[in-house]
Amino acid sequence: MLGYLSTFNDPIIILCVILLAAILLDLIIGDPCWIPHPVVQMGKLISFLETRWNRGQRRMRKGIILTVTVILSIFCISFSIVFFAYQLHPVAGVLVEIYLISTTIAIKGLRTAAKNVLTPLVQGNLVEARKNVSMVVGRDTKSLPESEVVRGTVETVAENTVDGITAPLFWAIIGGAPLAMVYRAINTLDSMVGYKNERFMQFGWASAKLDDVANWIPARVTALSMWIASFFIRGSRMKHGVKITWRDARKHPSPNSGWSEAMVAGLLGIQLGGVNYYSGVKSIRATMGDPLRKLVRSDIEKSILYMHGGWIVFFVMGVCFLFLFR
Repeated sequence: MLGYLSTFNDPIIILCVILLAAILLDLIIGDPCWIPHPVVQMGKLISFLETRWNRGQRRMRKGIILTVTVILSIFCISFSIVFFAYQLHPVAGVLVEIYLISTTIAIKGLRTAAKNVLTPLVQGNLVEARKNVSMVVGRDTKSLPESEVVRGTVETVAENTVDGITAPLFWAIIGGAPLAMVYRAINTLDSMVGYKNERFMQFGWASAKLDDVANWIPARVTALSMWIASFFIRGSRMKHGVKITWRDARKHPSPNSGWSEAMVAGLLGIQLGGVNYYSGVKSIRATMGDPLRKLVRSDIEKSILYMHGGWIVFFVMGVCFLFLFR
């Protein structure tokens, strides 16, 4: 990717500017519905292939073919778009990369989703808060008490800080827009076919495993980044955050999601995980953190602070990495 920037004096600086501009673009406009979003097109491609291939025998092999096909398609398309944009003019290439990378991150979207739950809670409208949290979690929410609405929101912010912000930034740092788009394709594959049920157990195996691999480093670095950021967030239980993360991160069903969730739980002094209901069926997930106190609505605001602090530290560390190994 840095080869695209050879016309500039310092391609590392230009890449850093591209990343920063992509972040700012997401913070300003997010994902407006009037602009066609690449992830929507990825979803259509995955759905089209899944309905035709996820049948009959050898579903695991077909699932591997699906994963390879989607990833190669997204890489070739995004690489070609970026390449020809740079051939047209270096500035055009930079602008295209900024836009494409901005579509892979969701800082504004994640903050907005959390605020949409917090605002009605502050206003005393628990019914509206339950409705809004149901848009970001898969569990039943109609009868949740306020503390459980808060828990679902905090878990969502903590977990999605990785796959919605830091992981795409990680792959963009390594390979610019094409690898950021490939990561988003992997994540979209996992969210659509990576379920452990009868329909997708075999077909979605490759997608789920690849998503685990793609998130392995970002998840752990994000937990560290949140901890570093907690130096600047009042009331953070820093020692407790390290203890809980080391003790509980591996309890999560996902090999990666537990790292940021456990860190947030430890820093806040709360307990995440526990009992959820899905279509009326009880599901017990391992708990993370110690219940030093009850969850309160202000924990949503704190989780947003850890999200922001986490990605900022992560970005700074990524820039330092680029200059260290230039």
